[in-house]
Amino acid sequence: MHRRQMILSGLAATAGVSGLSACATAGQQPSDPAYPIASDGQAPAYTADELVAAGSRELGIAAEAIGAAIERIFAEQGDRPTAYIAGEEASGAMAIGARYGRGALHMKDLSASQEVFWQGISIGWDIGGNASRVFTLVYGLYHPDMIYRRYPGVEGTAYLVGGLGVNYQRADGIVLAPIRTGVGLRLGANVGTMAYSRQRNLLPF
Repeated sequence: MHRRQMILSGLAATAGVSGLSACATAGQQPSDPAYPIASDGQAPAYTADELVAAGSRELGIAAEAIGAAIERIFAEQGDRPTAYIAGEEASGAMAIGARYGRGALHMKDLSASQEVFWQGISIGWDIGGNASRVFTLVYGLYHPDMIYRRYPGVEGTAYLVGGLGVNYQRADGIVLAPIRTGVGLRLGANVGTMAYSRQRNLLPF
């Protein structure tokens, strides 16, 4: 009987230590992000009309043209963007290609836009070059600093809507839908990544 009591006491002590450990780890850890994540709430979102007006102004095209692209993106994503990026980029490829861009990130709860750069590399059946103005719809962004990361992308999934090129980039719950218009030609399909940063990087890795 005495031995049984000792075993039960030991188990109780162990459970108490485990409970304390669970309570200790339940709080915020040093590695936790300092910005909100999707589960923390929702950022103010843009309506289709707001984006059509902004996209028409930034790309310098008719509202009807970009409206068709935005309508399709809204239908495919089933939600409204929390941000958009307006900018320009240049790219070129001969099997191996590179793309560089610069723009401004806009969020409804920001008092001013935030500068962002992007650069990427692609490998695949691709040839040509272009210079484009870009209007990117951003989903799942709840703090501007969340934009700075690398996004895998498959350029071959791009499609044309009213003469505008659209494709998707996804990472950690954030979805980017760049809408491009400009001069030049890119043919084929390639697989690559795009990195968004606070400053311009010469290496597209």
